Amino acid sequence: MAQLESGDVTFSQGTRMLFYLMTPNETSFSDVDSVPRYVQKATPFFIGLVLLEVFVSWLKTGELLVKINDGTTSLSAGMISRLPHVFVRSLEVSSYIYVWNNYHILELPWDSAWTWWLAFLGVDFGYYWVHRCCHELNILWAAHQVHHSSEYYNLTTALRQSVTQQLINTTSSLLSVWLSHELDLGPLEWILNTPSHHRVHHGRNLYCIDRNYGGTLIIWDRLFGTFTPEGDKVVYGLTRPINTFDILSVQFHYYSYLWEQFLKADGIGHKLSIIFKGPSWAPGKPRLGDHAEVPIVTGEEVPHNPYWSLRLQVYVHIQFLLVLGVYNDLFATQYPLSQMTILLITGYILLTLTSLGYIIEQRPNAAVWEALRCLIMMALYRFGYVGPVVSQLALATEVFVSLSALYWGVQCFTQLTGKEKHH
Repeated sequence: MAQLESGDVTFSQGTRMLFYLMTPNETSFSDVDSVPRYVQKATPFFIGLVLLEVFVSWLKTGELLVKINDGTTSLSAGMISRLPHVFVRSLEVSSYIYVWNNYHILELPWDSAWTWWLAFLGVDFGYYWVHRCCHELNILWAAHQVHHSSEYYNLTTALRQSVTQQLINTTSSLLSVWLSHELDLGPLEWILNTPSHHRVHHGRNLYCIDRNYGGTLIIWDRLFGTFTPEGDKVVYGLTRPINTFDILSVQFHYYSYLWEQFLKADGIGHKLSIIFKGPSWAPGKPRLGDHAEVPIVTGEEVPHNPYWSLRLQVYVHIQFLLVLGVYNDLFATQYPLSQMTILLITGYILLTLTSLGYIIEQRPNAAVWEALRCLIMMALYRFGYVGPVVSQLALATEVFVSLSALYWGVQCFTQLTGKEKHH
């Protein structure tokens, strides 16, 4: 019955996939092996939409809607969030099959349109409550805050996902794409979760906090009292911006903060409340805290966008494209690879994304990390663990990486000798 095979995806299917415009016939399958990897197949179409968004915004405003530092951080977060799938995807699927085989209550016909629509409503209803819990339980917010940490709102924001929040990512990755732009859809706003509703969800204005959790449908928010229409200009991001492009800080900084708050809390009751009540909770406050204490938004806020040279921007761009090629190859060829090879390549990807974040922030230790990373990259290329994005550019890639290692090595030496002279 299913028309979407595990092979190539047509332009029509790829585009409709991003906007949830797939029919039951195209997305119903008799066995799990027939289910396509939707995110992987939609990726080229998503990249095309990002480029289109950048181009159109540049024509309209003369400025880039996607800042290189913020966009790279969002893309890096998306890449990191999918890396666990390399190791646990088979466990995830086999666990689901085991639970289904041993504990399912009833079996619905897989090729029935009624089954498809019931599953659609059930998944969307479940998404609403999981998403709401991610905002109202501090331990879950520690993961979900990654998605809200950008002070910009564009298609790359959809990819800013948490590596520790696998439960919600699968259902939301594609959905976030069509919500993360600035279109208005008229009467559909009453039923669907539209970009306008989702803008509110990503805002840090007082009226935006903990509102509009819906996935595909906004009816759940209307039913359960969490819906708010868009009003004053929405200012995006966390109520207390993190002001960093270090991908590890973006992913894990809140866990450190949560642990500190846990240690400071008096008594087991308060300690458990720190974990299982809202992010704004404090002793004597309601379960979700007092939103009146949220920092005031004026609408004049300027996103964190420190100056860094065009030379570094070009360099980060090139290195990011190189690691993106390695990342795509890993997911395309992961099954024939040994666990040790997968670990090695995964570690290299994490090191690269971390080092590029240090360069963006122009940290003093960036030169050391980047020199080390370039040397590791040279070794991986030399021994065949990774290859160039385009085979015809193999020599050019090796030359570029070698020159990069030399440049950053010189930077390390200059910093070291400068410190010695200073002392």
